[in-house]
Formats: sequence, C-alpha cells, structure tokens
Amino acid sequence: MHAYRTHKCNELTKANIGETVRLSGWIHRIYDLGGVLFIIVRDTFGITQCIVDEGSPLIDELSKWRVESVVTLEGTVKERSADTINSKMETGEIEVYIDKATLQSAAAVLPFQVHEDDGAGEDIRLRYRYLDLRREGMQNKIRLRNNVIATMREKMWGQGFQEFQTPILTASSPEGARDYLVPSRLHPGKFYALPQAPQQFKQLLMMSGFDRYFQIAPCFRDEDGRADRLAEFYQLDVEMSFVTQDEIHSTVQPVIEAVFKKFSDFTGEKREVVWCPPIPFKEAMLKYGSDKPDLRNPIEICDLTQVFSRDDVSFNAFKGVISKGGVVRAIRAPKVSELPRSFFDKLNSWAQGQGAPGLGYILFNEGEGKGPIAKFIPEAAQAQIKEISCCEDGDAIFFVCNQELPAAKFAGLARDAICSSMDEAGITTRETGVYKFCWIVDFPMYEFDEKAQKIDFSHNPFSMPQGGMSDLTDKDPIDIYAFQYDCVCNGYELASGAIRNHKPEIMEKAFGIAGYGKEVLEAKFGGMLNAMRYGAPPHGGLAFGIDRIIMLLADEPNLREVYAFAMNGQYEDQMMQAPSEIDEAQLKDLHLKVNLPKKMTGVA
Repeated sequence: MHAYRTHKCNELTKANIGETVRLSGWIHRIYDLGGVLFIIVRDTFGITQCIVDEGSPLIDELSKWRVESVVTLEGTVKERSADTINSKMETGEIEVYIDKATLQSAAAVLPFQVHEDDGAGEDIRLRYRYLDLRREGMQNKIRLRNNVIATMREKMWGQGFQEFQTPILTASSPEGARDYLVPSRLHPGKFYALPQAPQQFKQLLMMSGFDRYFQIAPCFRDEDGRADRLAEFYQLDVEMSFVTQDEIHSTVQPVIEAVFKKFSDFTGEKREVVWCPPIPFKEAMLKYGSDKPDLRNPIEICDLTQVFSRDDVSFNAFKGVISKGGVVRAIRAPKVSELPRSFFDKLNSWAQGQGAPGLGYILFNEGEGKGPIAKFIPEAAQAQIKEISCCEDGDAIFFVCNQELPAAKFAGLARDAICSSMDEAGITTRETGVYKFCWIVDFPMYEFDEKAQKIDFSHNPFSMPQGGMSDLTDKDPIDIYAFQYDCVCNGYELASGAIRNHKPEIMEKAFGIAGYGKEVLEAKFGGMLNAMRYGAPPHGGLAFGIDRIIMLLADEPNLREVYAFAMNGQYEDQMMQAPSEIDEAQLKDLHLKVNLPKKMTGVA
C-alpha cells in the first residue's frame, strides 16, 4: 500500500465498498456527534467523510486535532445510509471508517476560517495567503488562470507562433510608467531596469527573422496601485512580420474568443461572446466618453455645442465655457419620465461628488421640456436638442459642459452612472450575460502635455504614423494618426498594440517631434535603431493582459483576487515582508547609500 494514499479524496464510490483505503490531506472539518467523531478530509481533488466509530481507541487522540492539520487516515469504505447520502459530494454515497491515523503536520490556531468565508479582511488574507489559497473559491480562480494560459499557448502554437523568453534585466527606457531599477554590483553607479514590456526585444526578434513570436511575459511598472493594476503582471505578448493591422486582429481574435467561450461559464452563468465593429478613437470619445467603452450600456453621448451657442439660448454658464473653446456633451436617458424626483437628485449628488457643480437636465414630457435649465432654452432650441439626441417623449437628457477632453471623460462617467441608476430603478438598460468586445482604432500619434507644455506621444512611441514620413513632415502633430489599436471588453482595456515603425529615419523624425534628440534616441534605443539600419521587416503586434482576462471570466473587480501571491494596494507583500530594508554590507557591495525623506527620518 502507498505510504500516503491509495486514492485521492474525490475518487471513492460505492464500487470501493469493503476495501481498505488510505487517504491523505487536510482536516477540512471535524466534529463530535454523541461519541462518534466525523473528520472531513480534503485534498486538492475533493473531500471525503471519515468516521471514528464510538468506542474506538483513536477518539481521544483525534479529537484533539485541529482543522487544517495534515493527516493520513486508513480505514474501510462503507456505504452511507439512504438518509445520509450527500448528492453534492463526489464521494457522497460512502464514508471511510478509520482504523489507523497519522498526524503528518499539526496546524496552529487559524487566523481565519478556511472552510467558509468568515469576512476576514484583505490584509490578513494576504498575510496568510497560503491559508487563503486553500479555500475552494481561490483554488478555482488560480486553476482558471492555469487553464486560460494553457489554452492561449495551445491556440498560438496552432497558428505557427513560437514562444521565446526575453530578458528580465534590461535598460531603462522612457515608455510612460516608472521603471523598477536594479543596481549593478559589477558596474557601480549603473542600474538595470525590470521590463515594463518586452517591446524592444520582440521587435528585435522580428528583425532577426523569426516572423511569429509570443510569450506569457512578466511585466513590471512602478505605478500607484488600484484594483485593476498590479506592480507585476503578465501578458500574452505577440509580434508578427509582414502583416497589416487587420491581419493582426484576425489572427489573435480567435485565440481570445476561444478562451472566453471555453471559460465563459466559470461563475455558473454561460455568457455569450460578441465582437462589435471597430470604433475610431475620436468616435469612441464622443459617443462613449472613453477609449475603453462598456458596450453593454446602449446609451450614447452626443454633441450639443451648436444648440447652446444659439443667440436665443440664455444659459450663460454654458455660453461662457463655449466662448473659451469648450463643448457641451449630452447623455439621453430613455423612458425615465415616470421615475421619482429622487432619481434625478441622486444623479445630481453623484456629479457633485465627482467635483462638478451638478448634472443639469431637461425632461421631455407631453411635448414640453422641464427641468432646472429648461427655462433658459426656448422651444425652437429644445426641438433641435430632441432632433440631434433622438429624444422622445418620456426621455430625459443630461448635460456636461467643459473643455473637450474633460467634458468627454466626465460625460463617459455620467453615461455609466445614468445607466446604473436606471438599472437600479427597474428600467433594464445594461445587457447581461455577454462579453462585448471591440477594437478601438486610429489613435492620435501625439497629444499636448499641459503640465510639460509640450507635444508628446499619446500612446506607443514605436508606432508607425498612418501617412508615414509625409504625415510627420506636413501635418500638425495633433492631427497625425497612428496604426495603434486597443481591444476592449465590458469597459476594460484588455490589449494594446500597433503596427511598428520599422524605418530609422521615420523613428528619428517621430521622436524629434516629441522633443527627443538623436543623442537621446541613440542612448535609449540604440540597439533597436541600429537593427533597423540592417533591414527591418514591416511588423506589428500587441499584448493582452492575462490578469484582466481572468478578472472578467471570474467576475472579480480586484486583480488581487485572481493572483496566487499578490501585494496589497500599497505594493507591500505582507507575507514575505517586502519591500524590506537592506543591511549595510549589501549596500556597500552595491556602492549605495540610503537617503530617506526627512519625514521618514524624524528630522523636522
């Protein structure tokens, strides 16, 4: 007989009745019913009910054992009585009567319950993550992650992609977020950087002639924490040679669709996978106020700047903003006329909580516009509002006025808040049971950085402008579009990518417009720039965030819930006590001195 088990804890059935078996695992539950001791033993595969019968010499010892102790139990399989069969358990028709028992490892008093959710906070769950991971829900989510990655690999290999690993220690580069830096012991005063993405290396692989690359790539970004962002994350990284933007989309789309279709019922509800037509960035910002719109929400935003610019409209609060280049965005809420005033008041309070003065609206009912600002808008202008926004009787329209970008962003937030409020009020608006995918395309190459007062890249700096060198030479930078694209689903950005710039002269010109001279380009990207000078194929790619995909499939709003070992929101690993202080000997080896901020040293 095997030293630890003859069967896993999900395997025993009525076919095993009468057999002597050995099981090993954790004590899931233990309780005494009138001198009969019940021990539910659990391993990674399932659970089995074991019994120490009345009068057994084992009872005194086993009754002292705590839950989550690791044990080996040996005994005889017996059939349960009809009234004790548990149809929810794979082993629910049998139980094992224990003859021998070995305590392999005793558990201390638990900081929280493992067999049930007892409301333990995130901090304590992360500190004792190894206990948290024993819970069935967490085990399922971590296994989901494995299965998703396995499916991705299978589908990528099936399309002729090869998997290569790229360096973890590399050079720092200005790619948007802060780098995590690693000091070099052998080169005092110099630092490696952990990669924000394998961007340059995957492009170099194309220049090396590999044609189709992918990797389940670890990435590191020193950004502030939030629910859908981690310091360390993984992505399905992809690059292809001699391809157009549409070819990249049509190649990876079946991979992602296969993943979502295969695991769409993870939460128990089968969800449909729908691909919507591509949306240009400018249209997405106008209609949805976001470049990652949740298309389950059918509400669209429209522009009413021309209406509030009319001479007969006397709403000066908007006119003053418009005179300074501002815009008016409007969000139609259909069929809300029967809702109580509290519906509108709640949205107004929401807007004030976002830092806005409020959320003005007009409610159209029986051909007449009513609401806080209706008196400033004459009948003819109201008719124009209805025509542009497609408002009907019973609809309301909410207004946002600001400069174009902040107006778009706030209107996007208002669109979502209005949809959620309508759902809460019983007017079903947002679709359920569906993953709605879309490609956002035609991103602007550059944007004006208000803080730095300069032109800078708005997206990936290695992208190809849609008009090539002629765009960079002849157009205002703000009017240049790039072959850049994102894949979004249900309000989340899942992927970002581009057709790459493969010509050194275009790269030099593009970076020059953003204020990076040739010397900076050579210092930061010299390796890739030199490779281009020896013949670079047209190429492009993208990267899908694996963690966010798992979030959506598991219906979890927090990335830390789908990651085996995660840091908290302050990027502290409470289990491993990282980040930690380094002793003087290590600092001396690295030629470093610690210069703490005054508030941390106690200096006034």
